[in-house]
Amino acid sequence: MKRTSTYFPKQNEIHDAWRIIDATGRPLGRLARDIAVALQGKDKPTYTPHLITGDHVVVLNATAVMTTGKKSLQKIYYRHSGYVGNLKSMTLKEMQEKNPEKVIELAVKGMLPHNNRGRQMLRRLKVYPGATHSHQAQTGNNPIDEGE
Repeated sequence: MKRTSTYFPKQNEIHDAWRIIDATGRPLGRLARDIAVALQGKDKPTYTPHLITGDHVVVLNATAVMTTGKKSLQKIYYRHSGYVGNLKSMTLKEMQEKNPEKVIELAVKGMLPHNNRGRQMLRRLKVYPGATHSHQAQTGNNPIDEGE
């Protein structure tokens, strides 16, 4: 009886693609899940846990992302400078007005592995508040346009 072995793609067999995702009217958590899966490459048959097989992701219209319920007033983002008494807090609504890209980046960051590979994947994410982006070379050859 022949044993089957697991296929592991070589580094030169991994091809990166660029995905452009429109965030208009999409719930934040579901959008972040789709982005995290694309960055990890879990939707590809060549997914390998110890390699980055995912694609580059460009997210457009970050200001138009949607949340359900009262999350915009009840969800709070915390940051701390390290000094005593310097805990800063900001609601989701305030964060969307001030820095809408950060909302999506933080949601995706929480869904990626918390190690060096996860940080490398997060560098492949580009988020823009409007419909224009600086990656014009990727607009003509992207195989998958999501968010429709």
